Amino acid sequence: MEKHATAGGNELKTVQVVLLRSIFHRMMNLAWLVFRRREGRWQISRQTPRKHHRAAGQGPTGPVACSPSSRVEAFSDGVFAVVITLLVLGLKTPAHRGTLLRDLLAQWPAYVAYLASFAYVGVIWVNHHQLFTRIVRVNAGLLWRNLALLLTTSVLPFPTAVIGSAFQLGDRADESAALALYAATGATTAATWLLLFHFLSHTPRLLVDEAHAAFFARERRRAVAGMALYAVSGLCAVWHPVAGLAIACVLPVFYGVTSAGLRSPGPRGP
Repeated sequence: MEKHATAGGNELKTVQVVLLRSIFHRMMNLAWLVFRRREGRWQISRQTPRKHHRAAGQGPTGPVACSPSSRVEAFSDGVFAVVITLLVLGLKTPAHRGTLLRDLLAQWPAYVAYLASFAYVGVIWVNHHQLFTRIVRVNAGLLWRNLALLLTTSVLPFPTAVIGSAFQLGDRADESAALALYAATGATTAATWLLLFHFLSHTPRLLVDEAHAAFFARERRRAVAGMALYAVSGLCAVWHPVAGLAIACVLPVFYGVTSAGLRSPGPRGP
């Protein structure tokens, strides 16, 4: 029986590898098509001079090293797609005969963690899209900060899998440690958003409209709130792991509701 289970496990891993390769190639092809399409739009739009070029003292061919944002968007979309696909690998198939239903039900924390992480990555993608609707070009500073966001997002499948393992095989201390790891990952991701918002609030020449700098200055409060809420989730996990998991599930809702930015009494940008 153990040999059959081992053989089945090896076959499953082979299928997962083939699936991941197929998804990776498809997403790279999609990212390339998106890039070419947006690059064509940039070639059209760059022929129209913008007011913020003159206001900043820089023309489209000025001395500052900037480039269109289409490549960054396409690359980021590909990373988000791969990350959100890897999350499902944290769900394990039962390996014992005669206990299929019981083993499936015992994985409920893994299902909850998967849904929370799926929602979180999805909300990150939506927020990232909203971010780049206000950005017309990128420079090295923005590229590095965007890579930091992609780094913290790409780590998310690991703490998600750790939560599932801790709730099924570990004790209460393991569950608390797993939730603390997940909360730390979420707080670090929120910190990278803070870096992005702060940078853009001080670099108006990269924006579609210089007035958006004030928008990004306000968005820093949302990033700080996210860091604080994930810290609360980690602290609650020490007291009661399920409570910490519940807070982690609610947080994507906060980011989803505020994906267009915090409300302000002043006029909003496009």
